[in-house]
Amino acid sequence: MQLSFDAADRLVELVEAKRGPVPAEDAARALYALQHVPAGLARSLLSDVVEGDARLSWRGASVGLAEPPGVALALETATYVVVDLETTGLSPGTAAICEIGAVRVLGLELGERFQTLVNPRRPLPAPIAALTGIDPRALCGAPPVELAVRRFLDFAGDAVLVAHNARFDIGFLDREVERLTGRRIAAPVVDTLWLARRLLAGRLSRVDLASLAHFFGTAARPCHRALADAEATAEILLALLGLAQERGTATVAEVVELAAPRARRLAGKRSLVTAAPQRPGVYLFRDRNEQVLYVGRARDLRARLRSYFRTGRQRPAVEAALGALERVEWRVLGSELEAGFEELRLLRELRPPANARSTRPDRYVYLRRRGAGWCVTETPGPHGPLKSRARARQAARALDGWEGEPAAALPVLRAKLRRLAADLRFEDAARLRDRIAALEDAVGALAELERLRALELCLLVPAREDGFRRAFFVSGGRVAAVRTLLPGEAGRVEAEAGLAAAARAGESLGPEDADELLLIGSFLRRPPPELRVVRLADLRRAA
Repeated sequence: MQLSFDAADRLVELVEAKRGPVPAEDAARALYALQHVPAGLARSLLSDVVEGDARLSWRGASVGLAEPPGVALALETATYVVVDLETTGLSPGTAAICEIGAVRVLGLELGERFQTLVNPRRPLPAPIAALTGIDPRALCGAPPVELAVRRFLDFAGDAVLVAHNARFDIGFLDREVERLTGRRIAAPVVDTLWLARRLLAGRLSRVDLASLAHFFGTAARPCHRALADAEATAEILLALLGLAQERGTATVAEVVELAAPRARRLAGKRSLVTAAPQRPGVYLFRDRNEQVLYVGRARDLRARLRSYFRTGRQRPAVEAALGALERVEWRVLGSELEAGFEELRLLRELRPPANARSTRPDRYVYLRRRGAGWCVTETPGPHGPLKSRARARQAARALDGWEGEPAAALPVLRAKLRRLAADLRFEDAARLRDRIAALEDAVGALAELERLRALELCLLVPAREDGFRRAFFVSGGRVAAVRTLLPGEAGRVEAEAGLAAAARAGESLGPEDADELLLIGSFLRRPPPELRVVRLADLRRAA
């Protein structure tokens, strides 16, 4: 049975990746790694998988996704069944159901109730008995799980299922339904925990059942008994549906999406990156209006893009971009180094909102002498660029009255800090300490840039075209030329053109060039195996 479920999961992913029904022959070839499958045999091979999984259905001679019943219904006309379970433990694989409680909600009114104890066929742990108040002796005469679950399914019918932390309750029910029918639960599921997190963000820090019951003032009080907890969840559902309607949510499908956990919301977008190649390149996240939300680079586009749809959270801005994501565009390049340069170009050109603001060169500043002190300016000069205007201002205050180079001021300032601390002038000492820290950061950044501006190198990496190489000529504090080197004599001519451009390069202090130098520095610190670094002097001699 597990093999059938695994095949169904792969088939669902295939249909999602193709964004539509897949011909049976194509599906069978992908699923069973066959080179040629006649149409009749393909349908026979797939029959048990498709008909045994509620997510799939036949669309003529193709396999498509089934539409869950009830998702197109308006919120106020749908039937909901709110369910809660008590169990002997936390895992469906090792624990068992010991009580089921449910409430039907029809016309946004609480209706019929369902409650039954369940014989778990194992001892009820003492902590569970104490928590729930269930008498272990009462479970001995209770219906077995097979009968109890069948009675619950009859009660639920085609209703929308609702649970608080649905992953727990539906996980137990799914396991038993699979054992009974070989199929999974087909009904749409609304999780009030995640719905509350979305609708009450900023208003309520805790969204456990007891906190929500207190917040909404429910008549039923949660007490770790299935029916009472289901009744409290049903009242909470009605309150949350009202809030969802205020946001413009009108159908069951919309509220299911609104209540989807982050992982499930992102899982629905995994198909956007299924076809990404295992090659270096850049990628762009676009919304439904084709606006670029985020730009990134990758050594392996497939691995990097798939990582966004795992459970780990991203920066808030990237999380927002993933929420609005409708299309992923990627551009294959020959190496991660070339992808890094392309990423910088796109950031300057597009200024996507989800990328870090520090990548914008127009925000860079420089330290400059002014009279007996120092100031912060946007005019390029030797003491910059620096990414943080606020930190640069602190560094300039630390240099007030200093007429030498910034680095030479640090020993004098540290001695002053020690004197202030010895004199118990702690507030002045704290202020100076922060300014010294900012100056240390600035001095370190300036020293790194100075080192990089002295480079006279050619960086060689593979080009996108097989057998070709991309050459980045670094001179005068900038990337002076980029050439594609062909094999043979043509490659020598291109190399000579790059050397000539490098010889003409003047000194650069601009932020765009500094970004490229810092990128080069990161690759020189940890060079990938495909990168070859040649000094321009050696290259000139070889030419």
